[in-house]
Amino acid sequence: MSTLLRCLLLPLLLSLPLLVHAAEPRSAPSAADQTRTLVLDNRPIFLFLAAQGSLTPEQRLQRTLERLNALQPEDLRQPVVAAPYADGRLRGLALSVRGKPLFTILEGDLDPGDQLTLEQAGALVRDRLNELRQAVLEQRSPQRIVQSSLLALLASALFAAALYLIIRARAASRRRLAQTPPDRLPLLGGRLHLRRFLLAAERQLVDITALLCALFAGYAWLGYTLAQFPYTRPLGRKLASAFYQLLATIADDFLSALPGLAIVAVIFLLTRLIGRGLGLLFGTVERGQLELPGLHAETVGATRRLASAVLWLFALIVAYPYLPGANSDAFKGVSVFFGLMVTLGSAGLMTHAMSGLVLIYSRALRPGDYVKIGEAEGTVSELSALSTKLLTGQGFEITIPNAVAVGGLVNNYSRHDGEAGAMIATRVTIGYDTPWRQVEALLELAARRTPGIDPASPPQVRKLALQDFYIEYELQARLERAGQAPAVRDALHGEILDAFNEFGVQIMSPHFVEQPASPAMVPAERWREPPARQ
Repeated sequence: MSTLLRCLLLPLLLSLPLLVHAAEPRSAPSAADQTRTLVLDNRPIFLFLAAQGSLTPEQRLQRTLERLNALQPEDLRQPVVAAPYADGRLRGLALSVRGKPLFTILEGDLDPGDQLTLEQAGALVRDRLNELRQAVLEQRSPQRIVQSSLLALLASALFAAALYLIIRARAASRRRLAQTPPDRLPLLGGRLHLRRFLLAAERQLVDITALLCALFAGYAWLGYTLAQFPYTRPLGRKLASAFYQLLATIADDFLSALPGLAIVAVIFLLTRLIGRGLGLLFGTVERGQLELPGLHAETVGATRRLASAVLWLFALIVAYPYLPGANSDAFKGVSVFFGLMVTLGSAGLMTHAMSGLVLIYSRALRPGDYVKIGEAEGTVSELSALSTKLLTGQGFEITIPNAVAVGGLVNNYSRHDGEAGAMIATRVTIGYDTPWRQVEALLELAARRTPGIDPASPPQVRKLALQDFYIEYELQARLERAGQAPAVRDALHGEILDAFNEFGVQIMSPHFVEQPASPAMVPAERWREPPARQ
């Protein structure tokens, strides 16, 4: 009940400024005009401007009011008539009712801004007085008052019923939205936070629609109710006139915007057709059915997005002048605001975007490659316009800005000829007292024992440096799959330790200053000491 009461009062409260605005003239009259304007029952009738003989316009107004107050009820049953008037040089129209004079409209009373002749001004004032006379008769008629009251009560009942239906429809719509399953909502893709956002937006839309309907019903009820009573009829008519004028303005603007909207629709339709054609062309290149110079399968996705963005941006620029209100100050202000935002925030954004294009079109990275960028190593999971994401062997996701990736060293272990896996490498240092041929054989043995290393591709051992106390060796082996590099490298290190311990070769990676008395190694019988598994 409280909700219904609020809905009943809200349109009234919101319509009060409309009533005040409708009751006020468009331009506030001066103090002199107020003292010379004939106003009867809240209706402006006539403005006296000229003097009549020795009478000033103010005195003419006072004499007219005295004559009107002296009228009898029988006089109001007769219509007001206008007859020519001439008194020397004065020429005008004399208004009277039942033979009793009211006032005279002189040629000097005509406002040049109204562009009315004397006869037109007389007819206008006569119609106003006859309308006022009918209103006075209605006010004095008990039957008419009862009829107007009953019509106002009926309008109030219909308004209350409309508000009740609006409230019920709003509640039913909100219940239906609350019961909507996630798979029935479009473009969600299983994202619950997006579902909550869309549901909240739809609830707000339902509330706004209900409020607008309530305001419209309240406005119609208020205008109709005020028009039923003679004293408030001018306000009701002004409300209705303002509403009709608003509808006429909207309809006129809509009809005026139709040619521009048609041109915009044609522009976007052509843009959509061209976009689909480019999509088919890029799809053919991506599937390998067509070859274009400078366009590769790795870059066709980025090229498609870039071409689509440029195409739609060009279409928006072409269609902008045909949009309704494109030349208005509001559109100009929004354009200046977005231009300022782009100017202030585009420096870093464009740097990362251009770096992303460099990474894509240089074919340095692609999703699925196992790479090392700076100190970060992992599989490329996403290559976007602003950043590159790596999935590490520990399950972490690392986001690297494209400008950082372009400015550093990028090691791509997955770029190779053929269909073989990526290469992994590890280093070990052995003393000069161990034959290098034995070291090479041990490293190759460890590589062949390691699961995940491609047995069809023989490992390679290189002697990188002859240090003061040891030789630095590097083992390179090819993986079966690039994504398992961390696990395979861990297993390879274990096999290297086992192979060197098995054949009694000491690994000299720790720095030392003299040869130890006994080899620093672990014999085979101690490989499974507790708590190691047997």
